[in-house]
Order: sequence, then C-alpha cells, then structure tokens
Amino acid sequence: MTQATAMLDTYPLDLGRVDREVLAECIDACFDCAQACTACADACLSEDMVAELVKCIRTNLDCADICATTGRVLSRHTGYDANTTRTMLAACIQACRSCGEECAAHAEMHEHCRVCAEACRRCEQACQNLMAALG
Repeated sequence: MTQATAMLDTYPLDLGRVDREVLAECIDACFDCAQACTACADACLSEDMVAELVKCIRTNLDCADICATTGRVLSRHTGYDANTTRTMLAACIQACRSCGEECAAHAEMHEHCRVCAEACRRCEQACQNLMAALG
C-alpha cells in the first residue's frame, strides 16, 4: 500500500465517483516523476557537456514543479474543484510529454535521462487515466 492509498483510505468523506486506485496511482506517479526530473536535472548539471543539456535541465525543472504541484492538488479533496483538477492534469500531461521527449533524445548517452523519460511516460499515462476516469 502506498502513502497516497493509505491517506485516501483515511479520508473521512465520500470521494464521490472517483476511482481511489486510479487517483492514488496518479498521485504516486506525479511525486515519483517530480523526484526523477529533479534528480535528472542535477545529474545533467554534473555532465561534462552541460551546455548541450540546458534545454533538458530547464524541461526537467519545469516538469518537476508541475508534477509536484499536481500531486499536491490531487491530494486535496475538501472543496474539490473539477475544473482545477482537469487543468492541472492537462498541464502535467503536457509537461511530462515534453520532458519525456527531451530526455529520450539524450537517453542513449545519459542513463539518468533514460530513467527520467520512463518516469515521465508513466506519469503522463497515469494523468491520462485519471482524466478519463473523471469523465
């Protein structure tokens, strides 16, 4: 059981029609992706040819911020605003897509970029799954 699942299970009110498992998977994926992107940006800064990784670093940091914020928004249920949730999910999907593509371009040379690209793809998919579940 993940931390997100445990916290959702303790929420005292009804979450309505949202699938708790899909929601928990998305929250976990957002926080995992934020961590991977932060670590990838840091690893890029340690590479010998850091100047060639400027766009990757920027994309990593943007994605990390968006994923972390999305994970926090998805963790709050009191006074739920569906429009805010959908907007955050859409932003996260786009950030993960952009970052995943950028990291994939460097994946053959930098293992940290490969790992990050995979985390971005997982998060993008989890956000799409939640968006579909919300209707």
